[in-house]
Amino acid sequence: MSTAAQGFLALELDGDGAHPAAWRKARHTPAELLDGTRVRATVLATESAGFHVATFADGPLTPASSDPGGRDIPGGLNALQRAAFAGPVTGSIVLVPEVDTVYTEPFHISTQLASLDYVSGGRAGWLVAASDRAADAAAVGRSVVASDAVGREAADSIEVSRRLWDSWEDDAVVRDVATGRYIDVDKLHYVDFESTVESGGAGYSVKGPSIIPRPLQGQLPVLAPAGLLGADQLSAGAVDAVLVSAPTPELLAGEIAEARAAAPAAAIIAELDVVLDARGQSAAGRLAELDGHTPWQSSRARFVGTAAELTGLLASILETADGVRLHPAVLDVDLEELAQLVLPALRRRGVLAPQQTGSTFRHLLGLQRPASRYAAVSVPSAASAASAAEN
Repeated sequence: MSTAAQGFLALELDGDGAHPAAWRKARHTPAELLDGTRVRATVLATESAGFHVATFADGPLTPASSDPGGRDIPGGLNALQRAAFAGPVTGSIVLVPEVDTVYTEPFHISTQLASLDYVSGGRAGWLVAASDRAADAAAVGRSVVASDAVGREAADSIEVSRRLWDSWEDDAVVRDVATGRYIDVDKLHYVDFESTVESGGAGYSVKGPSIIPRPLQGQLPVLAPAGLLGADQLSAGAVDAVLVSAPTPELLAGEIAEARAAAPAAAIIAELDVVLDARGQSAAGRLAELDGHTPWQSSRARFVGTAAELTGLLASILETADGVRLHPAVLDVDLEELAQLVLPALRRRGVLAPQQTGSTFRHLLGLQRPASRYAAVSVPSAASAASAAEN
C-alpha cells in the first residue's frame, strides 16, 4: 500500500489504445506497431509524462469470426518481452506485464519475471491473468480447466513462483575464486510444491530450486484483478495489489471499499477507460467516431470528458484507492493530453507520489523487502559441516 496519502498512476500500453479502432488515429505506420522503436517511444513518453507504472496487456488476437472483415484486428507483441525490452531504456517507471497462470508453466513464469526484475533494476511486477479459453488449453496439450478451478490454478502459480523466488537466499552467490565456488549450495533450497488443482486427472509438482538468483526485490509485487482469487487467498496475502472496476466511475468507490475489506494488506488500484477532448474535438465526438467503426465493449468504468474533469475525478478516486490504471482510447492522442494537462494538475494538487529514479516497485507500494522464507531453516551440508569441524 502507498506510504502516504499520495497515490500513483499506471498506464496500459497495449497496441494503439484500448479502443478497437484506435489504430485509425495512431501516429505511425502499421509496421511500426510491431517494432522495438515504437515500444521504446511509448514507454519513454509514459515515463516522461510522470506515470509511475506501465502495464503491458497480453492475449490472443481477436478471432476472425468476431471481425470477419479484418477491420480492427490488432497486432501485438508478447507482454513480458515488451517489458523486458523497456527495462534497460527506462529509469523510474515500473514495468508490469500481464502473464497467464493457467496454461503457462509456473517455473518459466517465475524465472522470466525474475529476469525482468534484474534488467529493470528492481522495477518489475506481475499482473496475473487466467485464461478460460479452450484454444489456449489445446495449444499446450492440456485439458480445459473448469471455471470454478481457474482461481485456484492462478493461486497455485503465484505460490510456486513466490517459493522459487525464495529458493536462492540473498547471499547464495559467493564467487569465491580461491576455492572455485560460484554459489553456496547450502543456500539453495527445494520448494517441493504440489498443485492443489487436478485437471483431466493430472496435477503438477515443482521440485526447485530456481535456475537464477533471487530477484532484486526479493519478491516481485503481484497484482490480480478482483474476483480472480478467493477470499481466503486474498486475506492470506496471496497478492500485493488488487485491480477493481465498476460499470461507471460513480460506482468505483463501493468496489474500492469492498476490495479493501477483502484484501486489507494489498494496494487497491482502480481501473478506468479514458477518452479526452483533444485536437479541437470533444471526447464524446471522438468516441462516437471510433464507435462508428467498431463499438468499444469494456467492463471497466469509462470517463469521457475534459482534462479538468478527469483531474477532479482522479483526485477523488485517489482519496480511497492507492492507484489508478488508465486505459486510453487512443494512446497517441490521449497520452499527449494526459501528459500536458492532467498529470501536471494532479501534481500541483499534491495527490501524486513523486517519481524516484533507482527506486523499486515494492518501495512505491510501501512494501519492505522480505527475507527468503528458507533462510532461517538452512541446514549445513555434510561438506560444509566437515569444513567447519576442520577449522
